Amino acid sequence: MAERGLCSRREADAYIERGLVFVNGERVTQLGTRAAADAVITMANEARAQQARQATILLHKPVGYVSGQAEDGHKPAVTLISAQTQQGDDKTQRFQPAHLRGLAPAGRLDIDSTGLLVLTQDGRIARQLIGDNSGIEKEYLVRVEGKLDAHQLALLNHGLSLDDRLLRPARVEWANEDQLRFVLKEGRKRQIRRMCELVGLRVTGLKRVRIGRVRLGDLPLGQWRYLRPDEQF
Repeated sequence: MAERGLCSRREADAYIERGLVFVNGERVTQLGTRAAADAVITMANEARAQQARQATILLHKPVGYVSGQAEDGHKPAVTLISAQTQQGDDKTQRFQPAHLRGLAPAGRLDIDSTGLLVLTQDGRIARQLIGDNSGIEKEYLVRVEGKLDAHQLALLNHGLSLDDRLLRPARVEWANEDQLRFVLKEGRKRQIRRMCELVGLRVTGLKRVRIGRVRLGDLPLGQWRYLRPDEQF
């Protein structure tokens, strides 16, 4: 079910235990039941309705907040989600405290970086953004200090390795005289900062402005909004 994008593995287990999953029209209640590759897997209306109630939130994370669990005295980004910090013109829906339950970041944005951070209750979206086979682009504006020649720029696009593993091809170009635009399809820990160090650059500012087809836009720093029904990553 997770491989087909129907839900997360944890959600699949819960739906199966509650008898909300059908394989070729037959109810399945036993965890670990195998299904043929061409089997038709469906979920009961109750499960689909529960998925529809799951929230996905777009936050403009400031510097100084960690994406996930609190660490070294720094607050997690989820603590910024409240009725007071919801973007004023977000007409999607009013803040519901129930949307904080199980809300987790779908990807990293390190403590020294700002920009678009996605937090979701929906395992389908989490898998889409951070699954092993995710091909979703993430776009960053990166302010740097140092000199960069054509060969080094080419290396940033493809040819660098981190942790003894070749990085996937990226798109890196100058956005203006002191900012680079990075478009990546992976997210190793502090990847952009480490890439820049390898070619002699020092990062002085990093902002994520897009994930897939969803842009940060004019969302104010420290505020958030719900993913709209017409938006898809």
